[in-house]
Amino acid sequence: MAVTPNNNSEDNFVYYNGRKLRKGFTTGTTATAATVAAIRTLLNQEPQETVTVHAANGKIAIFDVEQTDFDKNAASCAIKKDGGDDQDATDGALIFAKVSLRSDDEIHLDGGKGVGRVTKEGLANKPGIPAINPTPRRVIKEAARKELGSNLGANIVISVPEGEKIAKLTYNPRLGIVGGISILGTSGVVTPMSESSWKHSISIEMNIHRKRGDKAIVLVPGNYGEDFAKDELGIADDKIVQMSNFVGYVLHETQRLKFNKVLIVGDLGKMIKVAAGIFSTHSKDADARAEIMVANLALMGGVPTKFLQKINNCLTTISMIKLINQAGYQDVYQIIVDKIKKRTEKLLAHREPHIEIDAVIFSRESGFLAASKPVQEIKDEWQ
Repeated sequence: MAVTPNNNSEDNFVYYNGRKLRKGFTTGTTATAATVAAIRTLLNQEPQETVTVHAANGKIAIFDVEQTDFDKNAASCAIKKDGGDDQDATDGALIFAKVSLRSDDEIHLDGGKGVGRVTKEGLANKPGIPAINPTPRRVIKEAARKELGSNLGANIVISVPEGEKIAKLTYNPRLGIVGGISILGTSGVVTPMSESSWKHSISIEMNIHRKRGDKAIVLVPGNYGEDFAKDELGIADDKIVQMSNFVGYVLHETQRLKFNKVLIVGDLGKMIKVAAGIFSTHSKDADARAEIMVANLALMGGVPTKFLQKINNCLTTISMIKLINQAGYQDVYQIIVDKIKKRTEKLLAHREPHIEIDAVIFSRESGFLAASKPVQEIKDEWQ
């Protein structure tokens, strides 16, 4: 486990939903520690038990050195990634740095096994470059220079033996980063339950679409929406971006990136919230599904109070849909999808560019429910 000089300081923790969670360190800080350990091992010709480095934000971190291998020409050290109480895909992974000295004073940094390579425009690094982002690249080189002094140079190779396997659990495949994970971290510190990195990954993916010239994009909450868009609407997966629960954030990003056309495809359980102007759809932020459904059914007129009470007592939208379909009140789906279109367009109404938005809602149990325009028109537009 990585520690700080005062590991019990409140600065090392964050509070989330009443829980005290320990902060950790990014892959970038971990790679920096491995690099410093390897340089010290090579220069001193003796293994290091621990290593102390500064994260990008200046925070001091002390790491145990997990593995060491060295001779007179090169040294390799491994540090275990410690994400604190943020159990992301890279937590616990061993990050290696192999260092050999150069005949000049240059510091050359590269990615080895398990560190991905960039293949698409729109990322922080150009295609062909290892996925070591600018901030950790700078911090690693600065730490190396401090250890080497002004006259020595070094070749540094960062590798993650399990990186290719781990990368399948990350956004990298969607971002066109192949062969492994990314070495990341703008602050060098991991804040548990932080949504900022997740949002940032979505923005990066959308920027890739714009860099290749796309002006229209399909947004889905997750895998169910993506599968429905592909299988039922015939939309190619290279037009689709998963926005998770960050509906409002992602819609604002479409405007910032100057898209002009958006199609939202989602399960009613998520999208019914948007019909009421709720743009963060995680249950921790809002869960008014029954209330929204009751209100829209009531506005149809002629729906008995007892039926509305049954809907209000439903725990899931799937159980609501079953009752609605049995009673013949399916027109409510069209009302809801039209409100999704209206609410999302209103959210973006006062800035440029104008974005044309359409929406499709479905149920995992019963399939297609409604669309803001005839579904065949949507298929024709987006295929």
